[in-house]
Amino acid sequence: MNLYVTYGIIFMILLVLELVYFKIADKCNIIDKPNERSSHSTIVLRGGGIIFMLGLWIWSAFYGISYPWFLTAVTLIAGVSFVDDIQSLPDSVRLVAQFVAMGLMFYQLDMLHWEMWWVVIIALIVCVGASNVINFMDGINGITGGYALSVLLPLLLINNGAAGCDLNAKVAFVPTSLIMTVILADVVFCLFNFRPKGKAKCFAGDVGSIGIAFILLFMIGQLIMKTGDVTYLVFLLVYGVDGCLTICHRIMLHENLGEAHRKHAYQLMANELKIGHVTVSLIYMGIQLVISLGFIYLIPNTIVAHWAYLVGMFILLAVAYVLFKKKYYHLHEDYLKELGIRN
Repeated sequence: MNLYVTYGIIFMILLVLELVYFKIADKCNIIDKPNERSSHSTIVLRGGGIIFMLGLWIWSAFYGISYPWFLTAVTLIAGVSFVDDIQSLPDSVRLVAQFVAMGLMFYQLDMLHWEMWWVVIIALIVCVGASNVINFMDGINGITGGYALSVLLPLLLINNGAAGCDLNAKVAFVPTSLIMTVILADVVFCLFNFRPKGKAKCFAGDVGSIGIAFILLFMIGQLIMKTGDVTYLVFLLVYGVDGCLTICHRIMLHENLGEAHRKHAYQLMANELKIGHVTVSLIYMGIQLVISLGFIYLIPNTIVAHWAYLVGMFILLAVAYVLFKKKYYHLHEDYLKELGIRN
């Protein structure tokens, strides 16, 4: 079968599955109700991001189960997250599921060796933390789908032969069909979510944001294991800086990190500065794409150059984040005072 025909069939199957899910979610009242911490004001269907997990199953049906432990891991964590979307689960249950699923994924990556046990422990903590940061960043229309696309496209370029300065170089770390299927699932999701405020048909839910987090971490993990170069984490740098520095900010404010909030930079843009959701999502997507493409095309393919670029971009983004917060955070404090909420 022609490759493009196959992708066309996969896209149509994913689109139908998403529409079927909408019917189920509507009938079962799987919805997201806004509150004072939300960045939306209308009731929206929750869990549309289940399409990412379904995409993996569709890919496996078409191309064979190449990564059984990874598929099991994503199914496990997406399933637990979906239940949490419907009825809130204890933090302990979610964390245990995340560590178990990440352990299964590490087994698929061939990382579980006794001689590197300390590396595995650190990696587990970092990766579970990263998956939660990606989940925390899911707060406005389009940001999860758009940012995922900004990570998937550079991965596709590298996988198909655009590594470093040598455009003919190739690091085939996963089948191209896997990346393409996830991109198609992302496009389907974006059709219903990458819309102006109040216009989204669905939200990703934890099933979507945690699901896509595991998928992206697996692909980047495969790339790191193939090259031995951990600096490919630069593909998640924008989320990493915003998410981690916001957590640090909340710790400084003595807040409960498990409670919902509106302190991310993108939330200040969308809520206090009244910048449109689509615009904010495009800003995050664009910044990450520029950083990733600069890493691929402009930086010499050496460890020293890669680390220098990663550290330099981290410092640049961190400074920009701090300056932005210093200038505009008072608007959020005013908002909290109006609601009578202690900051």
